[in-house]
Amino acid sequence: MGSPVKQRVLRTIILLVLGVYFVLPLIAMAEFSTRGRDNTRSLESWTSIVDDDGLMEALVNSLLLSVTSAVLMLVLLVPTMAWIRLRLPQLQRFVEFLCLLPLAIPAIVLVVGMAPLYAWVNYFLGDSPLTLTFAYTVLVLPFAYRAVDAGLAAIDLKTLAEAARSLGASWFTVLWKVVVPNIRVALIGASLLSVALVLGEFTIASLLNFDTLQVQVNLLGKRNAGVSIAVSLLCLLFAFVLLFALSYVGQRRRQTVAEEETSQGSN
Repeated sequence: MGSPVKQRVLRTIILLVLGVYFVLPLIAMAEFSTRGRDNTRSLESWTSIVDDDGLMEALVNSLLLSVTSAVLMLVLLVPTMAWIRLRLPQLQRFVEFLCLLPLAIPAIVLVVGMAPLYAWVNYFLGDSPLTLTFAYTVLVLPFAYRAVDAGLAAIDLKTLAEAARSLGASWFTVLWKVVVPNIRVALIGASLLSVALVLGEFTIASLLNFDTLQVQVNLLGKRNAGVSIAVSLLCLLFAFVLLFALSYVGQRRRQTVAEEETSQGSN
């Protein structure tokens, strides 16, 4: 009896320490962003977010980039990884190496390599910030690969695919109606990682001269620190909301699977 109680107390202490470690900076950011003149409290920094047209435009650009990067990443990764696991398992290590390679290359080096390519991208597609989708997709590959790979490893992909094919399903149907629903939590996790990384990326956007959220926050910090801290806090809270949403979806998914297994066992 003593051992479980000690473990529960230890877990509680660790969670409290970690909670204080993560929450205190957020409280400090909220306190700083609400400072007014003569030691008063004011929401001027928060209301200025909406009034700043450049900041709102950069925020919209970053949100659109996070969505397009996540979608392009999933379109590239999921079919490729599923096909390799089913048909070309000998290439799995090579594809893993390619996907993890951006993790080992500093962002500044990536920019040096991408700059000549983006001269042509801007020539053919214009200088819209949305063209950063290609660079950000490469940047999120290492993190998304691990999440998707864990999801595919948790299911019997070969058996599911062969069963669907034997019933006359096309490869697209197998991918869309068999593979994707079974790794939904992994896909949400990969998308969340992509969104968090895109919203926090600064180096590539700044050096390629694109106006994104972090570039605007950096500029705001030089003339209005309160607004820049408020925007940063807002981004962190948005990431936490996404994280809790992912946890809720994952928990609901496990409960649904458990209920289905229970009902099948009773039948």
